[in-house]
Amino acid sequence: MWTLRGITSNVRYVEQGEKTALLAKQEGLGRPAATFAALIPIRKSAAWWDLTQDERRQIFEAQSQHIAIGMRYLPAIARRLHHCRDISEEEPFDFLTWFEYAPEHEAQFDHMLLELRSSPEWRYVSREVDIRLVKNSA
Repeated sequence: MWTLRGITSNVRYVEQGEKTALLAKQEGLGRPAATFAALIPIRKSAAWWDLTQDERRQIFEAQSQHIAIGMRYLPAIARRLHHCRDISEEEPFDFLTWFEYAPEHEAQFDHMLLELRSSPEWRYVSREVDIRLVKNSA
């Protein structure tokens, strides 16, 4: 049996200008049209956690353009990140990423994932599970 636990936290690896741009463009979860969702738990390697904060930021944005990639898909795709490692390093994942989007944006979502998975940052992902869901209209 799996139990996934995570907490929302402050935004990390983001500079003030990026945070302002994200807040201006992103929309919240629970939009009526967003009947597709994905839960993607992610675990990063020990090598990632051995890096300093500024080294992780360099890989995360300067090399991988993680924020820039996500910005291209806003506001169509809404996201919330839950931190698991803050609870315990013994959690099976470090992050739980939750996405919501309308069915007509599924191809965009898949393309966003392809871009992220092709980035230098992804070399530090040791495990991920891609769980897709569809909300019943009942």
